[in-house]
Amino acid sequence: MSSPSTGASRSSSPWAVGATVFAGVLLVCNGVISILEGITGIAKDDVLVSTPRYVYRFDLTTWGWLHLAIGAVLVIVGIGVLRNQGWARWTGILLAGVSLFTQFMFLPHYPLWSLTVMALDVFIIWGLATVRSDERL
Repeated sequence: MSSPSTGASRSSSPWAVGATVFAGVLLVCNGVISILEGITGIAKDDVLVSTPRYVYRFDLTTWGWLHLAIGAVLVIVGIGVLRNQGWARWTGILLAGVSLFTQFMFLPHYPLWSLTVMALDVFIIWGLATVRSDERL
């Protein structure tokens, strides 16, 4: 048993460990949803609402391919987070940050969904950033 003065007994809060596990699960779920959105955008690009006068206009088929690719990466990273891989934590933080900014482009199309995903992205970043890499999940 180590003494408290060595700092070896310091650990993150149970909330942070739980948040990291939850962030890993959210990454996997977000990846699956992105894959499904991507398939929808590729197969029928008229399913998603299009706002013609919005500054950030995009081709929905291209957006579908991007969602499909990013979704596959999110699933892999989420599994890596659940397996306590250091690379997955940092990649998850990066992808959640990218998602946070890309959801901004979706605000006029689906505002409630975009704000919900943005809030989850912030939670994912917090959960992945608070646990030390040497701790077991």
